[in-house]
Amino acid sequence: MSQRKSIKETIAPRERAFLVGVDWKAIPDGKYAPDAWPVEESLAELAQLANTAGLDIVGQTAQKLDRPHPSTFIGTGKAEEIAGEVRDREVDVVIFDDELAPRHQRELERAFGKGVTVMDRTGLILDIFAQHARTREGALQVELAQYEYRLPRLTQAWTEKAMTRQAGGRAGGSTGGVGVRGPGETQLEIDRFAIRRRISQIKRELETVRASRARQREQRRREGFPTVALVGYTNAGKSTLLNALTGSSVYVADQLFATLDPTTRRVTLPGGAVVLFTDTVGFIQKLPTDLIAAFRATLEEVLEADLLLHVIDVSHPHAIDQARAVFATLKEIGAEDLPVVNALNKIDRLAEPEAACDALGDLPDSVAVSALSGQGLVALLDEVEEVLESEMGRIRVLLPFDRGDLVSLIHERGLVFKETHQEEGTLIVAQVPESIAAQLVEFSA
Repeated sequence: MSQRKSIKETIAPRERAFLVGVDWKAIPDGKYAPDAWPVEESLAELAQLANTAGLDIVGQTAQKLDRPHPSTFIGTGKAEEIAGEVRDREVDVVIFDDELAPRHQRELERAFGKGVTVMDRTGLILDIFAQHARTREGALQVELAQYEYRLPRLTQAWTEKAMTRQAGGRAGGSTGGVGVRGPGETQLEIDRFAIRRRISQIKRELETVRASRARQREQRRREGFPTVALVGYTNAGKSTLLNALTGSSVYVADQLFATLDPTTRRVTLPGGAVVLFTDTVGFIQKLPTDLIAAFRATLEEVLEADLLLHVIDVSHPHAIDQARAVFATLKEIGAEDLPVVNALNKIDRLAEPEAACDALGDLPDSVAVSALSGQGLVALLDEVEEVLESEMGRIRVLLPFDRGDLVSLIHERGLVFKETHQEEGTLIVAQVPESIAAQLVEFSA
């Protein structure tokens, strides 16, 4: 009779990870300028990312540098020190808090020994994204980012192999000055071609997704629903807030990048207007530009919104720095001019909520809330309503009597100041979202 295996035997052990950070001094190109966060705090966030990816942290270290070492990124002495830690702690993965060039990754894997994987912050985030993508769109965006990240690394690795094999692959020592193509070079070209073809295919599929989303947004504009995009640092509580405001059940977890795919729900404001709230992917410091580009289809939900609801975790010790990172990303995608309401979330975790909120007092249109307990949510919706109304356009239109649909639309989505019936039709003075105002231009009076 077979015996049942113990839980310990059936569950695969988690890989053991060692973290490496660099305390940079400012250098001319700005790529490795000092972080807003101390290196210890940035490593703490990297540890959260690693834990989200399913890794066990067994140690960490940091080094102060002026600029990256040409071959090993960190100093050669530091690389030897880490190699010793890798052996002593039986490390499987060494994770760097900065993006590594392909040559750095290759040399570090040599230095740390066979079987040890070297990963950078970007690669780690991509792994997390791959685990958390729950829709076809999300999976495509992650796959695109992964291929674009891996392509130069694949090229570098195969180039070295190709040159090594070519060295002994010349026919008779000379072929008119051109070496015979070795198997390494052939494989490199095959791999590069296959990946580039897949990248092109994914981009075509994502264009279809973008077109579909554009049609959905156009339909929402025709219906006149204002749209509010929830943005914020990862794990600030966007999905929890969306659930609290709508009574829905968007996936929530206390981890970084728990949700990647946009989710849209209807919310009725205190004045009765219906607004569409869309949850979007969370931001993080050092978010690579290529990764932002890969998620263009999702981030367009932000660009097309009438209002951004910026969710900030005020219980976090670096709430201000997180908010700055979000604003920097918004600027990078061209959304810096959109109106913003700041939801200062998680006040239920604070002994003195007023003091924490005072620290963020320079942010306009801010409301302290707890998505978990519901505190401040009515005030938040009041603020959203007020800002949306301030962004509305004033209209004066004369609508034919057979356009009762437009009269109803103005009443449902706008604020009517005056309505009179005349011989030619219904004269209305109102304030409506710009999307509706655009539909009424021909009826201006």
